[in-house]
Amino acid sequence: MDNRTHYLWWIAGLAICGLIYLLGPILTPFLIAAILAYITNPLVNKIDTLHFSVFNNRFSYSPSRIIATLIVMLLLLALLLLILVIVVPLMQKEFLLISQKLPVYFNTVKNFLEPWLLKNFGVALNIDYAQIQQIVTENWQTAGNFAKQIALGIGSHGLAILGWLANLILIPLVLFYLLVDWNVIIAKINHLLPRKVLAKTVEIASDIDAVLAEFLRGQLAVMLLMSVFYATGLWMAGLELALPIGVLSGLLGFVPYLGIGLGLGLATLSGLLQFGNLNDLIPVLIVFGLGQVVESMILTPYLVGDRIGLHPLVVIFALMAGGQLFGFTGVLLALPVSAAIAVGFRHARQRYLSSNLYNG
Repeated sequence: MDNRTHYLWWIAGLAICGLIYLLGPILTPFLIAAILAYITNPLVNKIDTLHFSVFNNRFSYSPSRIIATLIVMLLLLALLLLILVIVVPLMQKEFLLISQKLPVYFNTVKNFLEPWLLKNFGVALNIDYAQIQQIVTENWQTAGNFAKQIALGIGSHGLAILGWLANLILIPLVLFYLLVDWNVIIAKINHLLPRKVLAKTVEIASDIDAVLAEFLRGQLAVMLLMSVFYATGLWMAGLELALPIGVLSGLLGFVPYLGIGLGLGLATLSGLLQFGNLNDLIPVLIVFGLGQVVESMILTPYLVGDRIGLHPLVVIFALMAGGQLFGFTGVLLALPVSAAIAVGFRHARQRYLSSNLYNG
């Protein structure tokens, strides 16, 4: 490959990065749909290859790609509805419990935290607890009138809500077309690649696919299982806010140390306000300790594996850099791009170790 071709590739790459930066605000639904399509495409392929025979093979049926796509999308919709039906009432119950327990929390702060702050730091908390509780209770009761809140929201932020709804509708639409034409799109991309670099490009793309597949599908399973583990464990430990803290700790587990750090901090604070002493926090600490053992020694090696090659610091930096440069779009792109770069560096290292520059 000559220098001119190298320059063209660099210009094309910079142009793509610039285009992503400029179109970042509208790329989010397309990227979400692309990620979902990438995750669910293997299932669509399996359904597409099924063959049913009945009445002693007199009648046979094979679902088309469109039917397979619709089946997978219906499964995704059913999963989403199941999560909403289970989680929303539970979360509503938890937050209602918080509003009812506010006097207990305020008394704990007033009796223990205020004297400690005043004694050690000379800081006095002049807080009107009754007013805070009244505001929270009134707002919680108002929040129950969903129809009224939606009407007021549409009236005051109509354009923003319409844009949000448009993006929400756009996701399944883009997902449908991507799943139907996924294999065709990949074949066309392969057809456009230069023949001299086709074999190497396919090899690198296969490695990237293996890395992303293990990371996305495996990490999603780890997040869901850890959410169930933390919520169940904290509930058994007697923590009243077990469900929201457990779910948050599990779902944020894709960022190294963020899920465990934030969850442990929230559970400790909630436990201190609820129990009022350190001894009752021991079961809560045991839950998070066991959670780390289960996640790092059982779930992550089994479901994710060691082929990812992304150091935790790389994951943290990639997420922060992507968010800083491209907003939420950058967060969605951060891990796939960093995984692809890691694979590229791996191949570049192998080529360097076999080159005359290293061996000469």
